[in-house]
Amino acid sequence: MSSSHSTESSSSEPAPGLRGSKNANNLLRPRKPKNARSKRALQAREPKEVEDPRTAIFVKGTHTGEKVNGVMKELMALKRPHAISFSKKNTKNDAGLFLVGQSTKKRPDGITFVRMFDHRVLDMCELGVDMFKSMAEFKTPKATPGHKPLLHFASELFDSHPRFVQLKSMLVDFFDGEVIDSICLAGLEHVISVSLGATPAALNAATATLEATSSSTPAAPEALPKIHIRGYTTRLLASRSRVPRVELAPMGPFMDLTLRRHQAADAELLKQAMRRPKLRKDEVEKGLGQKRKNLEVDDMRDLRRRIRVGKQDLGKLQTRKMKGLKAGRDDTLVKGNDEAPDDREGGTNFLGIPVPVSTVTVE
Repeated sequence: MSSSHSTESSSSEPAPGLRGSKNANNLLRPRKPKNARSKRALQAREPKEVEDPRTAIFVKGTHTGEKVNGVMKELMALKRPHAISFSKKNTKNDAGLFLVGQSTKKRPDGITFVRMFDHRVLDMCELGVDMFKSMAEFKTPKATPGHKPLLHFASELFDSHPRFVQLKSMLVDFFDGEVIDSICLAGLEHVISVSLGATPAALNAATATLEATSSSTPAAPEALPKIHIRGYTTRLLASRSRVPRVELAPMGPFMDLTLRRHQAADAELLKQAMRRPKLRKDEVEKGLGQKRKNLEVDDMRDLRRRIRVGKQDLGKLQTRKMKGLKAGRDDTLVKGNDEAPDDREGGTNFLGIPVPVSTVTVE
């Protein structure tokens, strides 16, 4: 009896490992909306042709120094309103960027940019803060929170070296806001300039591309130049032309950073992240459940329609009436010149008989 009872009790309760795997499968299983509100929430998280501004979550480690706290505070001020500061009590958030601050004895004053895709880590980049000046140290006007900055990358390594290409992509995703169709000159209130220190001779555009493709051992972080991030506000002054004269005033923050550890994106995961959805093309071609003929979207995402017309007689095409373009004007002039008599060869009388020049009479 005891053995049967123990067997029955063990079969009624699942093992901890099975219970955990069942919960994990429930999390990975695509959820079906139960009502219209949840359906709209799931559609908002689906891939879009024009992405929404990325929300960044700021997380502090167990030990953070004064320098790291100041950097995270200033970056959060520039990122608002798409910034969330994590504390002890947090709610569920849907964010595509993380900024983690941590200071240890081995790696002091470090910040790490983390990018997410499909609830997984896409890539990471760790930076060391060497110098920091807050915006409070500059007694100048500050930009309006929420305005999109103008990013300036002043080095050829941002387009050739893989480490700096990754950093440029992360900074663009971090500071980039809403996608806009036009730019108002008065709306460009501040500029974020990202430059590099003295570029070593071994890291020019030719050798950096060659080493990235042929060499399997990347360059040490100590050999890479430092990164200088500067914030400026713009002032539009009067000029002699319609275009105003632009001056830059230091606003802050000023930071000097050093590249440390990094994790590159997986090739397959990066391919999925860069894939464009076909939702717009399907919606345009199909419409509201009805397929539209002779309608297509080209590679540049422009809508093109094919129109079929009958045979046209271009001779009857209505054009602007001009004296110089009247039909038969040139023919009449040529005909008149051909019929005019030549005084050097003589003429004809009223009977049509040719007569010499000396006998030509005018009646």
